Amino acid sequence: MNGVLIIDKPTGLTSHDVVNRVRRILNQRAVGHLGTLDPMATGVLPLVTGSFTRLAQFYVASEKTYEGTIRFGFATDTYDAEGEPTSPVQDISLAKQQVEDMAARFRGAIEQTPPPFSAKKIHGVPAYKLARKQKPVALEPVMVEIKEFEIVSAEGGRAQFRARVASGTYMRSVAHDMGKALGCGAHLESLRRTAVAEFSMEDAHSLEELADSAGKSPEEFFVHPRKLLPEMPSVTADEVTAARIQAGRPVNLPEHSRARQVKVFSGQRDLIAIATRVAGTLFHAKIVLCGSDAPARR
Repeated sequence: MNGVLIIDKPTGLTSHDVVNRVRRILNQRAVGHLGTLDPMATGVLPLVTGSFTRLAQFYVASEKTYEGTIRFGFATDTYDAEGEPTSPVQDISLAKQQVEDMAARFRGAIEQTPPPFSAKKIHGVPAYKLARKQKPVALEPVMVEIKEFEIVSAEGGRAQFRARVASGTYMRSVAHDMGKALGCGAHLESLRRTAVAEFSMEDAHSLEELADSAGKSPEEFFVHPRKLLPEMPSVTADEVTAARIQAGRPVNLPEHSRARQVKVFSGQRDLIAIATRVAGTLFHAKIVLCGSDAPARR
């Protein structure tokens, strides 16, 4: 069962928890995700199944969109609502304009230090494992990009926001750093991911929907393969071309002579390979997603 499935992750579960549940529901071992969400966070969690787990390499640098709430008045050790306070709790009220002015300083390419409770590795060990043992966590700042950061509303000590960010950006760090700059402390109170790459909430299903899908094929919940990786052109291969590319042999695709990579389909639905241009009109499979002995759905 090869496909991409978008889950609306509930709060309280890790991304790996969701993967394990989907493995049991689909009775399939080969299930992975295209970028973690913190346990507190909800929203779009793309999963890949079967041979489509090989597509993960094309989503490493995917753009993400979020909405959430920043709580001003105290910081926490995890930079979110699940952590312990690390500064005195203040009763604070900020004007929306004040928060907007501060948010403007975080738009664009900025230097950001990841949270100590994160999956970033220090000498091969995830930072959160060191932080849980109260060991020193020294993470180096990295360049990230916040493409959009809008303060939707602000009332009392809370501000609601929408953000569109490049891969590797931590909204927890944004909240923490804003509180630090304002001198009052802050943390991320809630976070919902509304989009990852080409996937949005419109594509998402709950775990309950998937589990209670009696009478339905699980593949009905999958994203149509033609929607995947929209930046790549698609080519529908005839039987001879499909067999050659599935066997790892180069093929000529004259209609896509200027493309660097293309999606190769057999029929309308079977994505069988991602091919890379070697030279001119000659392409070679970078990854094969469907073996030559597998029947093609037309």
